[in-house]
Amino acid sequence: MNVAFHIARKITFNHQKTFSRFIIRLAIAATAVSVMAMIVTLAFVNGFQQTISQKVFSFWGNIRVQHFETDKALVAEESPIERNDTVEYILKHQPGISHFQVFATKSAVLAHQGEIEGILFKGIDAGYDSARLKPYLTQGHWLKWNDSSYLKQIILSNNIANKLNIKVGDTLRIFFIATDGSSNTYRKLKVVGLYKTGIEEYDKLFAIGDIKLIQLINNWPANAIGGYEVFVNNYKNMNAINNDLLNELPNVWGSKTIADVYPNIFDWLNIQDVNRNVIFIVMAIVAIINLVTCLLILVLERTRMIGVLKAIGAPDKLIQNIFLLYAWFISVFGIGIGLIAGVGICLLQQYTGFIHLDESNYYVSVAPVHLIAWQVVMVCVGTAIVCLLALMIPTALVKKIQPVKAITFR
Repeated sequence: MNVAFHIARKITFNHQKTFSRFIIRLAIAATAVSVMAMIVTLAFVNGFQQTISQKVFSFWGNIRVQHFETDKALVAEESPIERNDTVEYILKHQPGISHFQVFATKSAVLAHQGEIEGILFKGIDAGYDSARLKPYLTQGHWLKWNDSSYLKQIILSNNIANKLNIKVGDTLRIFFIATDGSSNTYRKLKVVGLYKTGIEEYDKLFAIGDIKLIQLINNWPANAIGGYEVFVNNYKNMNAINNDLLNELPNVWGSKTIADVYPNIFDWLNIQDVNRNVIFIVMAIVAIINLVTCLLILVLERTRMIGVLKAIGAPDKLIQNIFLLYAWFISVFGIGIGLIAGVGICLLQQYTGFIHLDESNYYVSVAPVHLIAWQVVMVCVGTAIVCLLALMIPTALVKKIQPVKAITFR
């Protein structure tokens, strides 16, 4: 049996109530807390970024393709453009794109029982991928398409419905604001559904209806649209796909990722990466300081043992290996406990949702978690490597201990 391993195991699992036993438990606890904090941080940051970004993508896609006008805000009524076969061919055959759909928006005012509310009416057609937004419907149903001149249905957010005291099945008047200063036009629409994304920028502004109504109000031809919403297979590739589209689209066309259209939301999500990195650094420092301090104390407490081992001819490398293995046992126990605790907390949150948040500030009412196996493994392996490298420092004291003085050490 390896002598260093045997001695280290005997010391580590010594059941006598000694000071070193307390130090070992303290070091194990500090390592476990550090690993647990890193795993929980990763899961919550992943959860926030995935859940909130998917809400944005579900509403607007990953990339927007249209005629961009330099003097117009990105979120505003679009100028009419005709559906373009060349553009649609590019979108169909561009690798990484899973779906695209048309849209247009128009400013309007809703009126119901003497109350009014300004909105941006988002017009879509029957080819719209409703499966992405249906999970956010809180009442009613999705638009039911027919062959009429335009669909006399509308979907509102809970926010707007509460302001106007509207329920599913109610009929309201929608006044469209003319951009040329002419008289406004209104229509009566039936509220068939209510939605809630939790993103205030959407919930307080947008209503969803038939793009044919916008075409009719604006006197657009039947093939006129505001632009295309493009969905990609992996949102992490949307910047690369967007760059490819910019090179392939006709000169008068352009594309932007939704992160460029709504930078405030994605900037907030990117800040979570900074928070994650800060927590990682702090927890790593805590783990290293605790383990180094622990090993220093253990080396000093075992000074007489070191002296005896040197007196009987044990080389310094053997004695150093004893303490490295000693600390390695502590690290492995700490990492194991931290792994179980961290994954356990994340799974508990995933299945019970016991951590609640203010949805108006965080866009979600329950803290989302998303565990990624390889990240959890990397946390454990990375912590083990960092701890092992840091623990080599205090073992250098072994070389400076003289056998005669160490044996008489009290």
